Amino acid sequence: MADTATTSTTQSSSAPALSDEAKVRWTHQWKELYEEVINSGLCTGCAGCVIACPHDVIGYEHKPGQYKPFHLEKELGTSDCIHGQKGCTSCTRACPRFRTWETEADEHLFGRIRATNEVAGIFSDILLVRASDDFVYEIGQDGGLVSAILIWCLENNVIDGALTSFLEGGSADNWANGWKAVPGLATNREEVLRGAGSRYTYSANTLAYREAMNKKLSNLALVGMSCQTSIGPVMWSRKVGKVGRAIKLNIGLLCSKSFDDSMFEELFWVKYGLSTDQIAKMNIKGVFQVWMKNGDYHEINLKECHAWTREGCNYCPDFAAEHADISTGGIGEITDWTLTVVRTELGRTIINAMLQDGVIQARPGDDDPAAVALMHKLSAKSRQRWPDWAETTVRINT
Repeated sequence: MADTATTSTTQSSSAPALSDEAKVRWTHQWKELYEEVINSGLCTGCAGCVIACPHDVIGYEHKPGQYKPFHLEKELGTSDCIHGQKGCTSCTRACPRFRTWETEADEHLFGRIRATNEVAGIFSDILLVRASDDFVYEIGQDGGLVSAILIWCLENNVIDGALTSFLEGGSADNWANGWKAVPGLATNREEVLRGAGSRYTYSANTLAYREAMNKKLSNLALVGMSCQTSIGPVMWSRKVGKVGRAIKLNIGLLCSKSFDDSMFEELFWVKYGLSTDQIAKMNIKGVFQVWMKNGDYHEINLKECHAWTREGCNYCPDFAAEHADISTGGIGEITDWTLTVVRTELGRTIINAMLQDGVIQARPGDDDPAAVALMHKLSAKSRQRWPDWAETTVRINT
C-alpha cells in the first residue's frame, strides 16, 4: 500500500476514453441493442439504458422473472425505436454489454487494455479491510467495508448520495421487513446502514438515479454487482452525456451470480419453511447461510439454488467487478474481513484517507492467500461463460 494520499478525494476517475473507436461517429440504436444484447441473453438487467434514455421510452420490470429493459412505444414493435430511427443512440452508448464494452472501459479507467494474465482485471492493491466502528462492523456484511466507505464519503463531501439497494417494505424501525432488494438512494448514515448486508437477489441500483436527480444531487457513488459497475466507464467512454457524469465513485461487489426473487417463495418457504419476513441475515460460504430473527441458523446446498439463477447471469464474464474503483467481497478463510481490490487512483486515495482517519483497518491480502486464489479461480470460471458468438475482445483467458 502506498503512503497515505493527501490529494483531494473529490477528483473523479472519469475522463474521456482513449480508444480510436470513440472518435468514430456512433450510430448504433435500440434495434441493435435489442437484437445483440437483450434478445440474445447478454443483457444483465443493469438498467443503464433505462436511465440514459432521454425520451423515457425504455421500461423496466423490477420483479421475479423480469429484470430486463423493454421498449414502451408500440409503433415499431418491441425491437425498434422511432427515436433510434431518427438518430438517438443513448441506449447503446450506455450498455455495458454492447460490442467492445470491455476494452473501452479498460482504456477509460486504466489507459490500457488488461493483459491476458490479468484474469481478475487491472488493480493496484489487494487488502483485507474492516470497519473500525463496531456498529457498522456488526450490521454490515463481512466487515462492513462498503457501509464504512459510503458513510465516510458522505461525511467528507466526496459524494452527496449513493445508488444502492434497500429491502422492500423496510423502515427505520424494521429495515428487514421482507427480503426483496429494491433500488434505493442513501444520503446519510442511517440510510446507508438501512442498505447494509447482502441480498443475493438482483437490484438494478441505477434506477435510484432519477430520485437523485430530483433531489439535485450531482456527486454519486454507485454500489452494484460487476455488470452495474461497468456502466459508468462505458458511458464516459462513449460520451453518453450528463447521466454518466454524476457517477463519481464505483464500488463493485464480487459476484458469481444472483438469484431470482421467486427462490424465497418456491424453495426457502415451500421446502424449508423459512419466511422472508423472518430472515435476519444471509451469506454464502460454500453453502447458502440463513440466520433467522429468532436466532435459528440454516444451511441450504447451493446446488438447490441453481435453478433460480437469473438469466442475466448465465453469460456474465466478470466475477471481480473489474471496472469498479474498489471491488469488495467476503470470500476466503478469514471471516469478517472484506477482500478489497483497489483498482483506480480514486479508489486508492479514498482507502488511504480512510486509513489515515482510522475509520477502517487493513491487512495485506496475502494474509488470506485462499481468498486471493479463489478470486482468481472464480474470475477465470466466469470468463468461460462469455459465448463464442459474442464480442471476441471479451474472450481472453478462456
